[in-house]
Parts: sequence; C-alpha cells; structure tokens
Amino acid sequence: MDVILEAETGRTTGSRDASRLRKAGRIPAVVYGKGEPATLLSVDWPDLRKALTTEAGTNAVLRLRYGGNETLAMVRELQRHPVRWDVLHVDFVSIDRNVEIEVEVPIVLTGEAEEVSRAGGLVDQSLYHLAIYALPGAIPNELEVDISGLEVGSTLTVADITLPDGVRTEVEDDEPVASGQITRAAEEAEAEEAAEGEEGEGEAAADGEGGDDAADADEG
Repeated sequence: MDVILEAETGRTTGSRDASRLRKAGRIPAVVYGKGEPATLLSVDWPDLRKALTTEAGTNAVLRLRYGGNETLAMVRELQRHPVRWDVLHVDFVSIDRNVEIEVEVPIVLTGEAEEVSRAGGLVDQSLYHLAIYALPGAIPNELEVDISGLEVGSTLTVADITLPDGVRTEVEDDEPVASGQITRAAEEAEAEEAAEGEEGEGEAAADGEGGDDAADADEG
C-alpha cells in the first residue's frame, strides 16, 4: 500500500535557509526523475519519519504530493549529520509502477547454526543488503537466508538466497553472505588440548621406555 507524504514547494537553496527549515521541524528535499526537472521541496519531519517506519523502511513507495501535483516516488538518499545522525536532506526519485527500479534490500539470517555453535564458532555475516531490481510493487521488505546447515569453514553466498518472483539481482552468485568462523578462544582451547595430548603421549612413551630399562635390569 502506498504511503501518502505531503510536501511543500518554494524553498530556496543555501545552508542558512536549510537550517531555518530544520529548526522549524521541516527537512529540505528534492524530487527528480522520469525526465522532469528537479523540484525543491521540504517535508515535515514527523510525517517523513512515519512514512519511512513501515515494514518497507526506506524502500516504501510514496505518493508524494506537492504544489497541486502527485507523483509516485521513493527515497533515493537520506543525508544525515555525521555525529547526531539527524536527517539533513532527502532526495526523492519519481518512479513508474511498470518500470523496475534498483534498490537495496536487507538480508536477514534465519535458523540456528548448531554445528558452528558446537564447534565454539560464530556466524560472520559479510553482506547485509542486496542490490535488486524489481517493479515498485514487488520489492520485498527483506530477504532471508537459512543458516541451519552452516558449519565452521563453510560459506553461504548470494546463490543461496531465494529471490521472490519478479525480483532479480546482478550481484555475482559467489558473493559471500555468511560463513562459519572459529573464534580465537576456540582456537586457543583446541591448541591447548592438542598440546596436552602430545604431552600425555610423550609421558606415556617415557614411561614405556623406563619400564623396558627396568625389565632389562632385572634380567641382568
């Protein structure tokens, strides 16, 4: 379901005017795409936050209304403050329901990697978002990867992600998504066990040699 977002036109450029808008609770924005010239906008921050906190997140399909116009749009970029993480500016791109668009979708790991846990390892996720192409109405909220069969030393790749109908990706199939890794603590414990085993074997061998010497002495 599309999310309606009201915007206002008529803002001017410049850091001073942008700062004034933010103090008033509005976020400077721009909308472009479909061959139309870019239009400067501003949106109410609570309305924008509400629009982007649905299950679709920043991939929500918006019915952006401004200056008597309405266009189907999505967020192309959110510019944030490097420290406070406040939204400073938002870029909207106009889209067409019948034309696929490229977006990044979160990757979620499901299941329990029991073999990895038994080995004292951990699951290392290396890819958190996948770039996909889909029609606006077919964009999934997330993509799941089952890690139940993962073992230490094995890797799940993009090829292991089941894409919904109408969704494709140009990312290589062998791109790693998650792998089973041994932890340093587990490696150290394994090394200690190996060292203890070797020490025990050495003591047993020494005892054996001592017994042979004693037997030889008795025979003498």
